[in-house]
Amino acid sequence: MLLKITSKRQVTFPARVLDAMGLKPGDRLELSEGPDGYLLRPRRIDYSRLGTLADKIPKGHPPFDIRTFREKPYDPALRD
Repeated sequence: MLLKITSKRQVTFPARVLDAMGLKPGDRLELSEGPDGYLLRPRRIDYSRLGTLADKIPKGHPPFDIRTFREKPYDPALRD
């Protein structure tokens, strides 16, 4: 399979390749160099590593609700 590199050094992958890799817009790819050339693979978030701040949240603290936060009025004086 041949891919074209644009003048901005961008590459477009065929949809079937991205679908086969399980990639969606916003996902990341990892490019690593090996003895046989370069290897391209999906880079996924390791959700088990995101809990490192869990012990910093006080017990009984309600979960953050983004909708409620966005609906709250704000003080215009706090803007830049």
